[in-house]
Amino acid sequence: MQGQQDQDAMGMGSMIREVQELAEKFKVEEDENYVSPYAQLEKATVLQEARIFHDPTAVRENPRKCCTVIAQLLHLQNTGQYMSSTEATEVFFGVTKLFMSDDASLRRMVYLFIKDVAETCNPDDVIIVTSCLTKDMTCDVDLYRGNALRVLVRIVDVAMLGAIERYVKQAIVDSSGQVSSSALVSASHLFASSPECAAVVRRWISEVQEASSSPNEMVQFHAMQLLYQIKSHDKLGISKLVSQFSTRNTLRSPLALVLLVRYTAKLLNDEYADGRNMNDGSPVSKQGYQFLEASLRHKSELVVYEAARAICNLDGIEPQDLSPAISVLQLFLSSPKPATRYAAMRTLATVANTQPRVVSKCNEDLEALIGDSNRSIATLAITTLLKTGSENSIDRLLKQISAFLTEIADEFKITVVRSLQKLCLTYPAKHRVLVGFMSNFLREEGGFDFKKSIVSSIISLIRQVPETTESSLLHLCEFIEDCEFTRLSTEILHLLGELGPKTAAPARYIRFIYNRVILENAAVRAAAVSALSKFAAQCPSLRASIMVLLKRSLIDEDDETRDRAAISVSILEDAMEAYPYVPPPEDAEAEDIPPDVPAQGDTAAYILLESMPMTFEKLERSMAAYMKTPMSMDTPDPISFESLPIVEDTAEEIAAAMSTESGLDAEINGLEAAPKKKEVVDPAAVVYAIPELASLGRAFRSSLPVMLTESETEYVVQCTKHIFQNHVVLQFSVQNTIEDQRLDNVTVLIDDSESEIFSASGEIATEGIKYGESKNCFTVLERNVDAPLTSSTFTCELRFTVVQVDPATGEEEGDTFEEEYPLEDLQITTSDFMAKVTVPDFRKAWETAGNANEVLEKFALQFKKMEDAITSVVDFLGMQPCDGTGSIKPNAAGKPHMLHLSGVFVSGQQVLARAQIAMQGDNGAGVILKIAVRSDDETVSRMVADCIQ
Repeated sequence: MQGQQDQDAMGMGSMIREVQELAEKFKVEEDENYVSPYAQLEKATVLQEARIFHDPTAVRENPRKCCTVIAQLLHLQNTGQYMSSTEATEVFFGVTKLFMSDDASLRRMVYLFIKDVAETCNPDDVIIVTSCLTKDMTCDVDLYRGNALRVLVRIVDVAMLGAIERYVKQAIVDSSGQVSSSALVSASHLFASSPECAAVVRRWISEVQEASSSPNEMVQFHAMQLLYQIKSHDKLGISKLVSQFSTRNTLRSPLALVLLVRYTAKLLNDEYADGRNMNDGSPVSKQGYQFLEASLRHKSELVVYEAARAICNLDGIEPQDLSPAISVLQLFLSSPKPATRYAAMRTLATVANTQPRVVSKCNEDLEALIGDSNRSIATLAITTLLKTGSENSIDRLLKQISAFLTEIADEFKITVVRSLQKLCLTYPAKHRVLVGFMSNFLREEGGFDFKKSIVSSIISLIRQVPETTESSLLHLCEFIEDCEFTRLSTEILHLLGELGPKTAAPARYIRFIYNRVILENAAVRAAAVSALSKFAAQCPSLRASIMVLLKRSLIDEDDETRDRAAISVSILEDAMEAYPYVPPPEDAEAEDIPPDVPAQGDTAAYILLESMPMTFEKLERSMAAYMKTPMSMDTPDPISFESLPIVEDTAEEIAAAMSTESGLDAEINGLEAAPKKKEVVDPAAVVYAIPELASLGRAFRSSLPVMLTESETEYVVQCTKHIFQNHVVLQFSVQNTIEDQRLDNVTVLIDDSESEIFSASGEIATEGIKYGESKNCFTVLERNVDAPLTSSTFTCELRFTVVQVDPATGEEEGDTFEEEYPLEDLQITTSDFMAKVTVPDFRKAWETAGNANEVLEKFALQFKKMEDAITSVVDFLGMQPCDGTGSIKPNAAGKPHMLHLSGVFVSGQQVLARAQIAMQGDNGAGVILKIAVRSDDETVSRMVADCIQ
């Protein structure tokens, strides 16, 4: 009997599975065969069907058909098949006749159509429907009243608003929650539509205040939203609003309380924006924090979570003040609702970035979530554990993560890999375990982005934790043995060529590299040949062996590979002949064996290892600038790097240097961005086009435009400073915004009476600036090269002749007269004479420069945040941040920051600066700056150091 039951059960299970499979199959087929009912709509057909609106009998008997036609009209409108003016008017009149219907669904479709289409209709047509809406707004049916309010405020203008103001004010305090909410939402839309409407809505504040006490939860929510909107520009008003509702305890709506929590949090963050902590706040802020803490005990999960999140995001919060919020979030981690668990998990993950110790008490609950069915929750749990776990728990965590990573998508894996990278920086002693763990997944299945994230993390760790170099390189070597991605293989080969020769046993990597020459495609073979050449250049003992390998590539079928091999073989043969390698005696002691490094003057090391002074992109831009300058046609000397114009880093390059992106991500992102490169226009080309300025030669650099007037004034002027060797050309772009004027003989007068460095030596006026046009005039300042550069401020005045013209035809009419227009002061600083030019290797350049002309200074700066101090120092000096030091790393908050800067001065000297920036004291009272500047000229170093103000 038991066996029969088992067989029946098995048969039943099989039938259930078959039914499920059939259901899924039918569902897929149904999805594939689904066709939208609006797919083949034609405007002419729908307009023909819209004539049903004019038939009262059809409207009364078939309201469903009318609803369908309105839906089709809305679909045409929203998909770009717009009606002409005549068609829209006819349809609009037809729809207004549907107000006679009592069908609720049809009336709602009418409201929807009017709200969506009225804004594109003729204003005269809109007026016709206003009376119908006003009638509905005063009827007895709440559904009609609420919808009529919502539609009416969307189509009325300021002139018509006064006629319905009384109805809207009454609706705000209506006993029907539906009507009151509609009125409040409508008022919110009105407030945001125009300043005039906002002024009207502000007069309804007493009604809105009364609505906030409504027993209807949705009315409370909308009333709170509108109250904040009305008082948003009044900080004292917001403070009173928060204080009033947080102490009165009259809000019953969870949504309204969520808004109040958010407003309170914003008020507290504004209070602590200047760096004060919680104990130094005002009574209002203390009361606000008490309200947030009390909200943690609310019966609604929505309010509790919002309060906990607000506390965790407060700027001035101390670790001990986070405990109540963390405890609540810890309870939410065991909630049966996935949304609640995810929300709590995401907030804890954010807090763990800055306060890992506070979150560490939740680690037991976080470990339970590693196996959560929701992969987003599980990923957040893992990454948070990696931030908060101790060094002793790493091995145990990696065992749990190992099984998890094989089951999730690549996007989640990438997040985990980045967390592992940060963990390795926190515990460098565990680098072998962590790097080994990441490299194991290089051999697993995965897409390019996942593999790239692992390789990028390993490379980044090599840069930041030198102890990981040899083990990490071996892991990468094993990866390229079976790597399907050409880009990753070439990048790893490039890294091996850079770092491999500097390891204790460089010969061990050559086998992996040469395997790529035998087995891979042309791009990888070429990269492998270059890597072998770098090994030979840096390790003379390996040159003979590598030469044998390189010569085999001389018959490669790929041109690029053959060319690289031929160049390397030729260079290495000459170097081996000039500097033959002498192996040490077999009985020599280890300490007596000289290091395996190239000899002084070795041509192979210089040609194959030294980088160009500039990138190929900058070389191209510099050559283009050279050909456009007046000097290029008269210079008989051959072109050299020294004779080419200085090319500053572009805005994209500066942004990349200011970021902390490193490793493979930066290199690959650079490759991906290359096709989008924009042509860089030389700003000095405007100057070169003027014959009178050709004798000044080539411009050293050009500054960004500086506004000398407000953008709303009648004459808009901006200035661009073009720096030459002994002159400064000021280009003033003047825009005329007055219709009945033309400006002639336009110049800018510079008052140089108080300057010992600059003197005005010439002006070039411009003629005929019509309405809306912008033209350039120029002023030339001659620089006293014997005087040290300091900041100079000049009073500027725009002078021109006003010609009265007919705005329509542009013909002159009336008299002309001279006019003067004062401008903002113009400042020329030392940083204007500094070009932002990065160096490939800052450390090497700094050591090469030496300290003979070094200038050391120490300053106390009045900044409350280190980020602001870094930005200001870069602006003061006008130099380019190097090595990603332009911003603070996430895990370096509160520590002194070292800023590396490079540039080229107008006299041609390369200038380097190292600046250490640290907060003064624990309360952030200021910033201490220690700066060292090096160049070939001590005078230049002194002038650059004196730029700090």
